Amino acid sequence: MEKKVYPYIPNSAPKVRTGMLREIGVKDVGELYSEIPPGLRLDGRLKIPEPLLSEFDLRRHVESLLFKNKTCKEYINFLGGGCWQHFVPAVCDEINSRGEFLTAYAGGTYSDHGKHQAWFEFQSLLAELIDMDVVGFPTYDWSTAATSSVLMACRLTNRKEIIVPRNLHPEKLSQMKNFCKAAASVRQVGYDTRTGQMDLEDLREKVSSATAAVYFENPGYLGGIESHGREISRIAHANGALSVVGVDPISLGLLAPPSKYGADIVCGDVQPLGVHMYCGGGLCGFIGSRDDERYMAEYPTLLETIGPTEREGEWGFGWATLERTSYVKRELSEDFTGTSTGLWAITAAVYLALLGPQGMRDVGEAIMQKSHYAMKRLATLDGVRAPVFECATFKEFVVNFDDTGRSVKEINMALLDEGIFGGKDLSEDFPELSQSALYCVTEVISKENIDRLVTSLGEVLR
Repeated sequence: MEKKVYPYIPNSAPKVRTGMLREIGVKDVGELYSEIPPGLRLDGRLKIPEPLLSEFDLRRHVESLLFKNKTCKEYINFLGGGCWQHFVPAVCDEINSRGEFLTAYAGGTYSDHGKHQAWFEFQSLLAELIDMDVVGFPTYDWSTAATSSVLMACRLTNRKEIIVPRNLHPEKLSQMKNFCKAAASVRQVGYDTRTGQMDLEDLREKVSSATAAVYFENPGYLGGIESHGREISRIAHANGALSVVGVDPISLGLLAPPSKYGADIVCGDVQPLGVHMYCGGGLCGFIGSRDDERYMAEYPTLLETIGPTEREGEWGFGWATLERTSYVKRELSEDFTGTSTGLWAITAAVYLALLGPQGMRDVGEAIMQKSHYAMKRLATLDGVRAPVFECATFKEFVVNFDDTGRSVKEINMALLDEGIFGGKDLSEDFPELSQSALYCVTEVISKENIDRLVTSLGEVLR
């Protein structure tokens, strides 16, 4: 019996494709990609199997590929660096998988009343957590939120320079430079190699009347709690710049929100609030500010609001100041209002409502206790220094292996054989830290997990 392959993508059928190419005057598809440098194009055919004709065969093939991955269910995970393994209560998955939320991506206020109320609740709950009056609809991730926040600052101050710390996440820095290229330059200030905190003298030298914003994070990318937040904001304000602070929201059960040390704009990612790690995805950036019309006019995101309806005593939910967005003003808008992550916003709202203030404090305390226990145990190993910086840390910390004579790469490969994901290798992005790794300990890591890490590391380094 002859095998017949069905073109599941209609326009991929040879006859159809040939007709389209003929219509636009192109000999083959390759000509359409000629502007892309040859070095960036795939030379040859994709390594994919011959057509699989049954759903069963296709499923078996895909599962065989997926099973090559090692997951955090099988391995003990000490990796973080931007996407963290936190506990996700079952109710978060239950609610965000409901049809009215999962499938209601593009509905309007007239068709998805429950969805808009859920988004309003997200904004309200997060605003309370970060101690800001206004929170926008979520962006794609923290990097997008941070970049949009500093661009807001550029428009608000009519200036074109952003200052960030040298120990910022390298990928976030790259994205910020790329997004801001047409509007502003990005300058870096150094950090104190003893404490890991921002070098205030370097900041004072570089901030000027050209600076739109000083951006820093608390906790920082390397886990340190920035204790000079008030002074950093004061330096920024003294020069007419805004203080923009990125924050891990799950730290706010214990730490003061950035508004307490002068932040004008707060941003971050809600992935720690009830969202699984989806192969590095599951990210959801947020932006918050005080209730100021000038700030609200510069939001690059949608804003949910509540108002009375025509029927007395009833209230409805809908977009606020939609006319400022690219949905209405198109290319004349101040910024592009792009794809959002509303499903994760609803999930975060469920998480925050479930835990409440005391629950957030309990999670924060568990993270602090376990991460400090891990640092103390790791420091008992010969040649291991933990933590590297002399400052308080939250959730993540830097471990140095220089005196062991082993590289982080070698150590992490050996830990894989023990069923452990070691810390993120920092040796390339931060060569001044030599053979160091960024370890992450969240509430899901048990004392037994930490003890096993220490025992395994001891054997690896022997």
